[in-house]
Amino acid sequence: MNITENQIDEIIELEYNIHIFKIISPEIASKINPGEFLNIRISELAIPFFRRPFSVCDVEDEFYYLMFSTMGTGTKLLATKKPGEFIDVLGPLGNGFNIEDDFDRAIIIGGGLGVAPFPYLTRQLKGKKEIISFIGGRTKNDVITYGLENISVATEDGSLGFKGNVIELLEKELDKTDKVKSKIFACGPLPMLEALKILAEQKNIECEMSTECTMACGFGICQGCPIQSTADEDKFLLVCKDGPVFNSKEIIL
Repeated sequence: MNITENQIDEIIELEYNIHIFKIISPEIASKINPGEFLNIRISELAIPFFRRPFSVCDVEDEFYYLMFSTMGTGTKLLATKKPGEFIDVLGPLGNGFNIEDDFDRAIIIGGGLGVAPFPYLTRQLKGKKEIISFIGGRTKNDVITYGLENISVATEDGSLGFKGNVIELLEKELDKTDKVKSKIFACGPLPMLEALKILAEQKNIECEMSTECTMACGFGICQGCPIQSTADEDKFLLVCKDGPVFNSKEIIL
């Protein structure tokens, strides 16, 4: 874990106000694993005071990529950055996805901006495992497919793909599939993760999910991002230090 000044090399604008920063940092690019995150200081000003956590979207050679939308003060300020400018980065942080398990098919589940860590996961798994991706959003404007493969889409209003939520689509497709040994990798809003946790247990499929929480320090000192453990109802894990990726059987959502 280091604090470094990383230079923005390129800014990619996707549809519907999605920004991708391509950043040069051989040090981070060589160390980061899918699902780990970086804590970024947005501004030298007092507001926003705390750093903001961002999943690494992808890694290519000495570059890494961050994906975000302008939803609040911090990301709106970040979106004003230009190529050639620097950002103050703390990381890599947290624990990412375990891709060394015994499985043949990776099932990627993303809701909205929850797809952010999956281009890099896809890159790491490509050619080694079968990959299928289920991506959801409220409308077609919320569906992001950047860097993903073998994609099926669900929208709650039916404006693109299956009409319904992405877990309903996944359940429908699981009922059709053969008995290939699969593992689920998920990131998205809490109701999606809650429904997925139940489905994964019903279908007896291993499931890892990247959780979100307001963070301050990003490495466990402030104790500000607890999540309840299934091992002990009085025990809490920390999203920043023990996660953000957890086996779905280990946490209570």
